[in-house]
Amino acid sequence: MTPLISANNLQLNEAPNVFQEKNIDKLSAYPNPLTAKTTITFFSASTQFAVFTVKNLLGKTVYINRVLANPGKNDFIFFKEKLDAGMYIYSIQTDSGIISKRLIIK
Repeated sequence: MTPLISANNLQLNEAPNVFQEKNIDKLSAYPNPLTAKTTITFFSASTQFAVFTVKNLLGKTVYINRVLANPGKNDFIFFKEKLDAGMYIYSIQTDSGIISKRLIIK
C-alpha cells in the first residue's frame, strides 16, 4: 500500500473495508427506542457464528451472546432486562468484521 499522508514518522495508509465480502449486512433493531424488548435483524451471506454485544457509552460490555447465523435473514429478541434507560451501542461481529449501531432504552 502507498501512504496517503506522510509527515516525519507519521504515516496514514488506506484503511481496508470492514467487510471485504459482505458476510453480514443490514443490522437493525425494532422497535428502537425500546422499553422492554426489541427484535434484532441482520442478513448473512453464509452459515457462520456471530457475536452479538451491547456496550454502554463508556465501552463496557453489558450484554454478550453468541448466535448461529444462517444464510439470509436472521432475527432474535433482545430483552433489556436490568439495563438502565439510556443510549447503547449494539454490534454483530464475525471473523470477517463488525457492524455497530445505536440502541436507545427508555
